[in-house]
Amino acid sequence: MVEAAQTHQGTVRIRIKRQDGPDAAPHWDTFEVPYKHGMNVISALQDIQRHPVTSGGTRVAPPVWDCNCLEEVCGACTMVVNGRVRQSCSSLIDDPTVGRDITLEPMSKFPVVRDLMVDRQRIFNDLKRVKAWITVDGTHDLGPGPKYSEDDQQWRYKLSECMSCGCCMEACPQYLKGGDFIGAAVMGQVELFNSHPTGAMNADARTVAATGKGGVMDCGSAQNCVEVCPKKIPLTDAIANLSRRATKLMFKQIFAAK
Repeated sequence: MVEAAQTHQGTVRIRIKRQDGPDAAPHWDTFEVPYKHGMNVISALQDIQRHPVTSGGTRVAPPVWDCNCLEEVCGACTMVVNGRVRQSCSSLIDDPTVGRDITLEPMSKFPVVRDLMVDRQRIFNDLKRVKAWITVDGTHDLGPGPKYSEDDQQWRYKLSECMSCGCCMEACPQYLKGGDFIGAAVMGQVELFNSHPTGAMNADARTVAATGKGGVMDCGSAQNCVEVCPKKIPLTDAIANLSRRATKLMFKQIFAAK
């Protein structure tokens, strides 16, 4: 009785852009699954996975996608839902922007592995490029860390919520497949570690790494990144701060050379 009360009449129609491998030609499959109250895109895909038969009655290989936490924390399940990049775990069928007639596509800015799964290794390579970490020598007791204001805590906490999900890159007109631009998420992490009391000791090296080819100066300020960020991270503010740091560092280097 409880299950019957939670199940509404009707179906959900899902059209998936599929690709059997990195070099395969894309094609489309359409499926229909029973609608259940509270279901999201992931649960609909799981229904298809259990019974991978198209709406035309053809049995096909189950669709492939990435997911992990299912609570918008890991960033793995990013895909394009009805033309908008977002986390599929938080894409509820009852949301009018999702609905019962859904089109799913992989992100276009990263190489497709298979179906809705893409290779986001480029993001992590760029994080290494800009030295997005805190360097601490030794394992001995360093004593209490430096104190910082509540405002600084709140600022850095928002930046630390980045999941490297790729939403901001997918929506950015400057971030091109096979290009050099590092993207908003990576620049946000540069600002996070530069604003850390310990990380500030290596801020110049981090800033230099983020101002070379494909760096912060290539940002066109489209501001699409903040529109699609699932964590509402103030990415444009972080990029503006990094630009100011880069400008100050440039003048510092010019005068130091004289």
